[in-house]
Amino acid sequence: MPESDIDYGSERRAMVEDQLERRGIQDSRVLDAMLTVPRHVFVAQHTQPAAYADSALPIGHGQTISQPYIVAFMTEAAQISPGDKVLEIGTGSGYGAAVASQIAGEVFTIERHSKLAQQARERFDELGYENLHVVEGDGSQGWPEEAPYDAIIVTAAAPELPQPLVEQLTDGGRLVVPVGTRHSQKLVRAERSGDQIQRTPLTAVRFVPLVGEHGWQRQ
Repeated sequence: MPESDIDYGSERRAMVEDQLERRGIQDSRVLDAMLTVPRHVFVAQHTQPAAYADSALPIGHGQTISQPYIVAFMTEAAQISPGDKVLEIGTGSGYGAAVASQIAGEVFTIERHSKLAQQARERFDELGYENLHVVEGDGSQGWPEEAPYDAIIVTAAAPELPQPLVEQLTDGGRLVVPVGTRHSQKLVRAERSGDQIQRTPLTAVRFVPLVGEHGWQRQ
């Protein structure tokens, strides 16, 4: 089907019903955000017909846009409420941050690839998402100037919980991060209560490595 003939609104509705609701995503705010954000805008033009498929897609620089279910799952796991301040590590295409921005008060997102960071800024501007802030840098160190955060979502795998991110959580804040090896991880939600951190394993995942001072070193 020619791209001009694709009804992306219908594609989004099908994605939410078939990939999210039927697989257990229940947070109505997350479902509404996934229904609202035009995922096809966040991928290369030649992959737009597959934008709402149940799969990850390449976006360049060895990075991918995660499959819709994983974006929804991580956003729901972060338990974002209206007015929350959210930090995302690994902007990538900007899609995950855009979804979170539909719920949160403000979203701060860090990307180590300058071209991806700039592309995300341009997309946010074009879509009128004014509560999104992008910076280029080492995401494993967080964004201390804007801390603390009610929720932090990490879209790359760390060998252990990055301590700077734990320290940048509010009391009661949630950190959702893949933890494990470079090739196999478990998605973990870490909740801060005073000086205590409660870890809850969620599901097996596979993400690209979090490269940085408190993640993996470049190979």
